[in-house]
Amino acid sequence: MANSYLSRTISSAGSLTTWTFSAWVKLSEPGTSNCAIFSQGSSGNNVTSIFFNHSNGAHRLEWRQYENSYTARKTTNRAFSDKSGWYHIVCQWDSTNGTAGDRMKIYVNGERETSFENSTDPSSSLSSIINSTTGTMHIGTYWNTSSNLFNGYMSHVTFVNNAIVAPTSFGQTDSTSGIWKFKSPSGITFGTNGFHLKMENSGAMGTDSSGNSNTFTVNGNLKQSLDTPSNVHATFNPLALWNHNGTLRIPAYSNGNLTAGYDNSSYNEVAFGNLGVNKGKWYWEVKATNVTDASGNARIGIGDIQYTDTDPQNTTSTVYYQGNGQKRVSGSASSYGATYTGGNVIGVAMDLDNNKLYFHKDGVYQNSGVPTSGSTGTGAIAIPTGDYVYTIQCEDYASSGTRVMDLNTGSGFFGTTAITSAGSNGNGSLFEYDVPSGYYALNTKNINTYG
Repeated sequence: MANSYLSRTISSAGSLTTWTFSAWVKLSEPGTSNCAIFSQGSSGNNVTSIFFNHSNGAHRLEWRQYENSYTARKTTNRAFSDKSGWYHIVCQWDSTNGTAGDRMKIYVNGERETSFENSTDPSSSLSSIINSTTGTMHIGTYWNTSSNLFNGYMSHVTFVNNAIVAPTSFGQTDSTSGIWKFKSPSGITFGTNGFHLKMENSGAMGTDSSGNSNTFTVNGNLKQSLDTPSNVHATFNPLALWNHNGTLRIPAYSNGNLTAGYDNSSYNEVAFGNLGVNKGKWYWEVKATNVTDASGNARIGIGDIQYTDTDPQNTTSTVYYQGNGQKRVSGSASSYGATYTGGNVIGVAMDLDNNKLYFHKDGVYQNSGVPTSGSTGTGAIAIPTGDYVYTIQCEDYASSGTRVMDLNTGSGFFGTTAITSAGSNGNGSLFEYDVPSGYYALNTKNINTYG
């Protein structure tokens, strides 16, 4: 939602003592600023807001009402640093509760937050600014619309008037994995000013699905992402740390871990994907956003997710298409295709059913490759076989200069830049170029079905 937000003017106040707010959020690039989720107010001295508060070098979830002083406030001790997964946040306001500590409850992924850096309980029957006619209700920004814009993704943003609704109405624990996952709300009476914004329609991101017609106005160029709480797309993995002779080789990640920046303060920085597979047919794209020279230092390909401290460029499982046009397989480079440099999009078609790998440059498959040729493997690079779980892998081997690679695994974005033209056969995903028949985006839904 960077540089965009949603707004709605409240014409008739609802309950000011009892309401529930729920949202699924994914931080893209927290940076050093606060990230507003939900707010309403008329000034900095008269506002209620729910946001990620950047303090002490980390983001903590804060919910506060400020009326020339803090009349209610909760700031978690817990820091929120995951930029790959979704958080489910539920805030329950019940100032009529006889127990002061239960008037303002925060839940994250189904669990109640109980440890706070700051805590001021609302007085009995304190009126909230949220749901009043004071100021404008905002999603993704602060009261004045110009600061603390939310940098990330939101989905299924819900407000329920005059009722305390349990987190289990919006999410549930998966019986197999034990992970908190999305559940579509049902059987809820939303009440005055209540809404449910699915954010599933790229042309109507503020549309209310509650039946109340409490639709929000879209401000800025708000784009739909296909990365959702119910279908998480692969990103780079900031926890995959390659240690070379005591020195960590880690790119600078941003934009929800879809961007890998290589500053080359030390050579051989490697970005690994966070989802791995050992069967099926998979497709993704990498944009060489800032690759200044068509050299062998820029490398896009695949590798074993079960990486070791061995130099990734020389591991048996690694296959790269290099910027100089060569292929590099298990540490050995040889001729392959055309060179690529800044702005070129490299498509990766990985067929683990036949152990064949294909690369295209701006839609043209190299070595006259045919990803649909099956076991014949026309123009393919043979994928090394073994006890491997393959994932995305991008490397910069240079010791100078700066390079940037942006990943799109079907969400429709290279970093925060939307694709310019959607290819065909995406099977519910958005890529710049056509997806070969029978290949799928690397996301949790497809892995469960085809992986």
